[in-house]
Amino acid sequence: MTITQYVETHLPGILAICTAEGWPSLPADPVRAHAVLTAPGVTTVVALDGEQVIGFAYLQSDGHIQAHLSQMAVHPDHRRKGIGRALLEYAAPLTGAQRVDLVTDTAEDFYASFEHKTFSGFRIYPG
Repeated sequence: MTITQYVETHLPGILAICTAEGWPSLPADPVRAHAVLTAPGVTTVVALDGEQVIGFAYLQSDGHIQAHLSQMAVHPDHRRKGIGRALLEYAAPLTGAQRVDLVTDTAEDFYASFEHKTFSGFRIYPG
């Protein structure tokens, strides 16, 4: 397994993982997805098994203090092998931030395994 920064050739693999997870936002528009994954302040990394994308992490950051883990997923056939941890440990320093915030509804035990503080949170949908 290799962890590396995202390039456009990784996009189909990321979109396939998102589709498998039931996350429609990125697969709905691949051009927009690539723009999102490479936007200013964004760090996107992938886990590769040869050329196959087996996981990815997408973080947004101010580059100094705050980063937010927006999405991270590992292909079901490759879970519980340390890939998620490797993705986050590789990506977090690249953001330049001192901390990473995130929201999860499926992986609390995984994220609790990192040094952390737990806070209450909200997702607001404008308009």
